[in-house]
Amino acid sequence: MNDPTPKAIEDLAPSGTLLAAINTGNPVLVQQDPAGELSGVTVDLAMELGRVLEVPVELVPYNGAGKVFEAAGSGAWNIAFLAIDAARSGDIRFTDPYVIIEGTFIVRKGSHARNIGDLDRPGARISVVKGAAYDLFLSRALKHAQLLRKSTFEEQMQLFVDEDLDASAGVRQPLEAFARENDGFRVVEGRFTEIRQAMGVPRGRDAGARFMDEFLDEMKTSGFIAEAFQRAGQAGVTLVPAKKKA
Repeated sequence: MNDPTPKAIEDLAPSGTLLAAINTGNPVLVQQDPAGELSGVTVDLAMELGRVLEVPVELVPYNGAGKVFEAAGSGAWNIAFLAIDAARSGDIRFTDPYVIIEGTFIVRKGSHARNIGDLDRPGARISVVKGAAYDLFLSRALKHAQLLRKSTFEEQMQLFVDEDLDASAGVRQPLEAFARENDGFRVVEGRFTEIRQAMGVPRGRDAGARFMDEFLDEMKTSGFIAEAFQRAGQAGVTLVPAKKKA
């Protein structure tokens, strides 16, 4: 990895501080203790990028990916950790993905649903977090089922339970944790989409984006990302290797 150019540093930390948007709504990528302290792979990557750029880092937490996206270009953050999606790519320039996680459903144990086709029927109701990658995907994919949107994962699951919805959609790991902690629920086998998590910068910061590509490749090659997931105790993810050098 080459040293960052002055232009790359200016693109990534225009105020002199790297403002890193952290989506606390994805517990696979970030964890928050009772005191509010953040940790996890996205926090580790943000802090390491700041170290490489030789600038301080300020973590800017959001409780949903949709809220991160809404703030793109506002100056509230310089880098973000989001799933790649065509609906976001007009405003955000993404790196290649560094990890792939599964989008799936949780249903009641008595449900006959086994896949997205079983749930995409007239009258079916599915809760999601507004603006999450799986909300964006299902908004395009579903033809009949209705999506009911909430601001956070906790609110989404509460709606699913209280309103006796047919399903709730989300990232596999937190859905499985909910099923373990609450009787009467199961997570559907398989996935309806692959959620490709990446780093991103607002469009127009080309030098910063190119350096971030190099940085992320180095984090993959060195094992930094794999070690960060191990420290966080997050299993069941598919790491994406660095590009092979020509």
